[in-house]
Amino acid sequence: MKIVILGAGALGTVLGAHLARAGEDVTLLARGQRAAYLQEHGATITGLVDFTVPVGVVTDPTQIRDADVLIVTVKTYDMASALQSVKHLDVASVASIQNGILKNEQLAQTFGWEKVLGAMVFTGAEVLPTGIVRFTLNQGAYLGELPPGTSVPVQTLGDTLERVGIVAHVTPSIQSLEWSKYVSWVCGMAPAVLTRLETYKLLQDAQIATIVAAILQEMTQLATARAIVLEDITFFPTKTLSELSVDAMVTQLRHLGDRWASLMPHNKIPALQDVERGKRLEVEETLGYAVRQSAAGDVSIQLIL
Repeated sequence: MKIVILGAGALGTVLGAHLARAGEDVTLLARGQRAAYLQEHGATITGLVDFTVPVGVVTDPTQIRDADVLIVTVKTYDMASALQSVKHLDVASVASIQNGILKNEQLAQTFGWEKVLGAMVFTGAEVLPTGIVRFTLNQGAYLGELPPGTSVPVQTLGDTLERVGIVAHVTPSIQSLEWSKYVSWVCGMAPAVLTRLETYKLLQDAQIATIVAAILQEMTQLATARAIVLEDITFFPTKTLSELSVDAMVTQLRHLGDRWASLMPHNKIPALQDVERGKRLEVEETLGYAVRQSAAGDVSIQLIL
């Protein structure tokens, strides 16, 4: 299987390094200092595993003509320009592990819906100042066909990731899982950025938990209007919470915060990590998408406006 990974940030490097170490045919499309670092030093992963491996790095997308799978890992605000650079590729399947839902529509506009796979990850990593990537969470890459279902290409990709050390799950309900993660992301993004609090502290605080619950209720209405059935996902019981009243949600969120205080006391929502590093936030492509979808579907979204 020939795999091209568009983006060599933390998750792109983790995927590329694991595939390269296992001898898979993988190429990272990167640019600037990050590309130069990987070309000179290879990819070094630390944390859950520790290894260094040479990886194939290309800075000029025109040097690549085809692939079995294209995996997009760039930030959502870079998506349009990134896809423009690879629209010439002859690919069998494309998938994005970015935040949000807009990604799939963007992939379809470039390559056609018939080639788009649903994908989401519960994988944590960060690029350290040294260029090394700290791999902190490997709870699973979820893959499936859009519309719902599975296929040989999906299963092959899932088996490949699992074989090289990335926990992978093939599911017939990837759209529901993507939306369930998206709902949880929207609920936490603004409160985390505004308060600068670790995730467990957000949930333990009664007032903030009330805001999170109200946003979750609005996002559930949006999902329902799109005929999306929510599911409980790793670390966040989206479906269970969505079926409760706001008061009951607040109680459950605070209990969840208590559990996270012992399990993940240092965890911060990725958007907050971006703020702390002076990086641009993924606002228009995530929160903005929800606002635009609510207007199109005549669903009231007030708290994230």
